[in-house]
Amino acid sequence: MEVRGMTAAKPGDGKSSIWSRLWIMSILYSLFLMAVLVFLRWSATDYVGADNDDVMRLVEVRDFLAGQGWFDLMQYRLGLDAGTLMHWSRLIDLPIASLIAFFRLFVAPERAEVLALTVWPLSLVLQLMYGMGLTGYRTGGIVGMHISLGLTGLYVMTSNRFLPGSIDHDNVQLGLVAIMTAMLVDDRFRPASFAIAGLAAALAIAIGAETTPFVAVACLAVALLWAWEGKAFAAAAQAFSLTLAVSISVAFFATVPPHLYSTVTCDNLSIGFYGITSVGGVVLLLSSLFASGLSRVGRFVVLAAGGVVIAGTALLLAPQCLGNPLGDLDPMLVKLWLNGISEAQSFVDLARKAPETLGAFYAVGVFACAACLFRIVRGERVRLYLILLALLLVNLVIAFVQVRGSTFSNLLAIPPLTLLLIELRRVSNADSENIAAAFFYIVGALISVPAVWAVGGGLVNGQMKTSFVVEPGSNKENAAGCFSKEALAPIAGLDPGVVSAPSDMGAPILRFTKHRALSGPYHRDQAGMLTQLHIELAEPADAEAFLRGAKVTLFAYCPGNPETSDIADIKPDGLYAALKKGQVPSYLEPLPNGQGADVKFFRFKP
Repeated sequence: MEVRGMTAAKPGDGKSSIWSRLWIMSILYSLFLMAVLVFLRWSATDYVGADNDDVMRLVEVRDFLAGQGWFDLMQYRLGLDAGTLMHWSRLIDLPIASLIAFFRLFVAPERAEVLALTVWPLSLVLQLMYGMGLTGYRTGGIVGMHISLGLTGLYVMTSNRFLPGSIDHDNVQLGLVAIMTAMLVDDRFRPASFAIAGLAAALAIAIGAETTPFVAVACLAVALLWAWEGKAFAAAAQAFSLTLAVSISVAFFATVPPHLYSTVTCDNLSIGFYGITSVGGVVLLLSSLFASGLSRVGRFVVLAAGGVVIAGTALLLAPQCLGNPLGDLDPMLVKLWLNGISEAQSFVDLARKAPETLGAFYAVGVFACAACLFRIVRGERVRLYLILLALLLVNLVIAFVQVRGSTFSNLLAIPPLTLLLIELRRVSNADSENIAAAFFYIVGALISVPAVWAVGGGLVNGQMKTSFVVEPGSNKENAAGCFSKEALAPIAGLDPGVVSAPSDMGAPILRFTKHRALSGPYHRDQAGMLTQLHIELAEPADAEAFLRGAKVTLFAYCPGNPETSDIADIKPDGLYAALKKGQVPSYLEPLPNGQGADVKFFRFKP
């Protein structure tokens, strides 16, 4: 098998061994991973994932099942009186709600949720494994398929994105990224592959804006391939651009309510992203239809003109979306909320606060970029490595700004590292007595796994943990007693009211009670979060006015919550600091608390 010459086995080339069949191997690997993931969650006390977004997604799905409209994304029980317009897609709510509705035919409602929240993330493992396996197959043959499936399996096992209960949309996005990558490395330029890539790109934009930079780079890669290859790539470019334009149009009109057609938002699918994407698709379609016969220079001139049209569309429709989507966040929220979110930390922040974690989040991506650059400089499969480098690099840059991007960069590091391991394996097998070759192969395999860097960082820092999950931490890290059903039981049976509580208690309050939470950790609830922070920071006498203005009926104080302790330290004469000292204002009437509960509840009596 000659990997460097791209003559490795491809699907349909006559290989009959079960080990060479991509679908079969993807299913077998996935079934094994599903069993491991179920085992890892077997002793969990809650069937919902540990992330606030998992809880809020369940709340959104429950509201949808209870009759809230398809186009109505308001969370009426979050924030101030009017509620909070959420930016999540119904495209994720629908399959989860469908599973719950199906299981309700046979079991009680809560058990139906347990089953649905187990089946949904596990089912997405196959999507990811097939996409990454296909990438390995197309670039490195059967050996590449197995190495890619193995590395992806380790990625899944050490990630919390596919554990039962993880119903946020990141796992879907990871699968779509894997599928797009597999289609873009199709060196036969099959139109079907690029049509699938166009569909996946449209779905990724429709589901969440965090993959928009990746999709933009993928679209640019297709456009550059057309400009370079010309007629040989024309059919693939037409399939990609037409599918992209049609799919994004269907997604826009199927998920955006008519009264918001003209509203530009930068955190979800709106006229801004729709206009830019559809115009880009049409421009590439027309270019590939009428300019493929031009010289290479002529095609690049046409491509540049199309780029001007797309840039003009972006400046006309959504200039505000060309920057940070959180750029309009209130400075107070940036300082007291966003800067404290672990997955929003930058490389510089982590280097200062937790340098032992840098390897887990960045080393594999940087290593893979170096491998791509080395191959490109040597002139080996330049087109392939340029595509892999571009897709990886955009996510690695995002990861340096916000560590959450490492979830994608670690995944996209697998294809180039798979090819490196194939080469190291070939060298090692060629001379079985060469200890150095075997050593480099083993070391190369180890440093291609983020979890190995996580373990190494823990050993260096002397802080080994029982979990090797390589993910940015959730907001629930050390305050589980503030969020459980038992902790919130004392107010669950009370008449619906408004609860003042730290922002990361917001989603659990919505889940376990009928009350409205004043604050939740979502940038669209700026008004609610700011009001809550003013309550926490204000001196007790002044806090009463904020509580009255927000129509608060219940007040929750959880000493173990990070926000609670941080605010008490920041403002020693504030309300939280007073409560920490046991000084309860007269307008807060203590309520009976649950046995052993960490949360203290008060009724607000102005």
